[in-house]
Amino acid sequence: MPVFSPDFKADLAWWYRNEPKKGDKILDLVADILDGDPFTGLGKPEPLKYIAADTWSRRIDLEHRLVYKVTGNKVYFLQARYHYQSG
Repeated sequence: MPVFSPDFKADLAWWYRNEPKKGDKILDLVADILDGDPFTGLGKPEPLKYIAADTWSRRIDLEHRLVYKVTGNKVYFLQARYHYQSG
């Protein structure tokens, strides 16, 4: 079950206002996470050891990452701009 943080929603809205193709790419990454294994697939999934347990990222482009946390059957989408932010 997906849970979208306010930061993630704001980031996605920003992408659709400024670079809609990247917004589409983010939704493709979200679909890949939810439809398959959240730890493999598109965007070079990588565990984030120094943020929090079970937190992963996927590459949107060279500068930006999709950050999400997997807990049980829930996937928390935390951010979709910049690199990693602790919190």
